[in-house]
Amino acid sequence: MELKLNLDPRTKIIVLIIISFMVFNDVPLYVSGILVLIPFFCLFFSDYRKIAVIYIVLYLLARYIQVYILPTATGILAIILITFSYTACRMLPILLMGTYTVLTTKVSEFIASMEKSKVPKDIIIPISVVFRYIPSVYEEIRSITNAMKMRGFGLNLKSLKSPLKLIEFYMIPILISAVKTSDELSIASLTRGLSNPKRRTHLAQVNFKAFDYVFILLSLTGLLIYVYFLFGKVF
Repeated sequence: MELKLNLDPRTKIIVLIIISFMVFNDVPLYVSGILVLIPFFCLFFSDYRKIAVIYIVLYLLARYIQVYILPTATGILAIILITFSYTACRMLPILLMGTYTVLTTKVSEFIASMEKSKVPKDIIIPISVVFRYIPSVYEEIRSITNAMKMRGFGLNLKSLKSPLKLIEFYMIPILISAVKTSDELSIASLTRGLSNPKRRTHLAQVNFKAFDYVFILLSLTGLLIYVYFLFGKVF
């Protein structure tokens, strides 16, 4: 039987916040290793194995560059390697955990979990719109890209030679579509009664399961170790 990971939306948000805080701080290598593996396992066991493998390969490559190549690199090469390695080590875990959260969280599940946790509607409504907004904009970008390819103007090195046409044919339609999509989603959310102060019923069932506690425990363990090392240095 294939393992299918389906975390509660609250677990995803808690882990994402902890990872976002931790990766930008000086933490022990084994702690950062735990935090890096969380997005990998989440994606790998959620039918996004290709993304997970690419992610872990890029991260290991960045770590290898930091440990073995940067000490001997000089000049422009050193600047390029530093930029790549530190950006990858800092941003990839956040980016991939955020990607997992957006790809695997239904809006109905998110709203149900937030209302179950007594989160104010002023927070729930904007975030629920964002969850619908990102996939919608992505589809619009794909449609615009395909339309431009049919007209012989693809997004490639050749198009960079004509920056004004790139802005006119590609960027402006995307911006207009993004604004229009945000307005439509906001109206749709209000039409569905998200702003209604009365208690709503939900078809989506959200509950903490065993894997939720495991991932929260791993994240909190990393955070506690970081706090211990931080106060150990201070005192």
